Amino acid sequence: MTHVRQHSIQVVAHRGASEDAPEHTLAAYMRAIDDGADALECDVRLTADGHLVCVHDRRVNRTSDGRGAVSALELSALTALDFGSWREWTDTDESPDWDRERTSVLTLERLLELVTDSGRRVELAIETKHPTRWAGQVEERLLTMLARFGLDRPSAGEPSPVRIMSFSARSLHRVAAAAATVPTVYLMQFLSPRLREGRLPAGAGIAGPGMRIIRSHPDYVERWHRAGHQVHVWTVNDPADVELCAELGVEAIITNRPKQVLSQLGRL
Repeated sequence: MTHVRQHSIQVVAHRGASEDAPEHTLAAYMRAIDDGADALECDVRLTADGHLVCVHDRRVNRTSDGRGAVSALELSALTALDFGSWREWTDTDESPDWDRERTSVLTLERLLELVTDSGRRVELAIETKHPTRWAGQVEERLLTMLARFGLDRPSAGEPSPVRIMSFSARSLHRVAAAAATVPTVYLMQFLSPRLREGRLPAGAGIAGPGMRIIRSHPDYVERWHRAGHQVHVWTVNDPADVELCAELGVEAIITNRPKQVLSQLGRL
């Protein structure tokens, strides 16, 4: 494997260390912190009774032993589900009977507690999922919770500990209007023609292209930089893609394999 000597790139654990543990579980985020990830990425959805939970899909069918839409289920129903047994994984530090909490549904509140108690600076990249039946309420409740933990503004001399990401420009506009100190990342799966000169939608401050865009159009990194935007790329797992991102000077790599990427960047 090529070792890229690049220390300035932030390594963000996508849904936790999701190559090694079930995505969006406490186990995956604890592993990512232990592995040295600079930041943790999570998706948030609102339950029927108003709790923010870390679940990627609209429905729980793929990642749990239950069925149904997150927005139609109350937290008590989600808590009864197993979000870990859907995939095979091993944890040599745990017995087969380890604490069920580590693969129960993860609330954003519990994740924030984990981060604030981690003993070191760990940032958060929180993605709002759209469209949802709770348009606007997700952002409102998210910002309220960040404020409760003191994570809605940067400390003196430090960058913000949290950034909010979305494929929805409307969601980011809501965030920017309500909390100007919270950085926003506009996620892109495809490159819209109106954004090809480095511009981003109103309310978005950081470019968040998928790795496919970077492979096909590496020159866009320079365009975003010229326009004054950082570039945070997802989901970067292949060593060749890590090397390309480092060569292009992106500011953050979002990956399922934080430990391996940190090693490739010469940080382990």
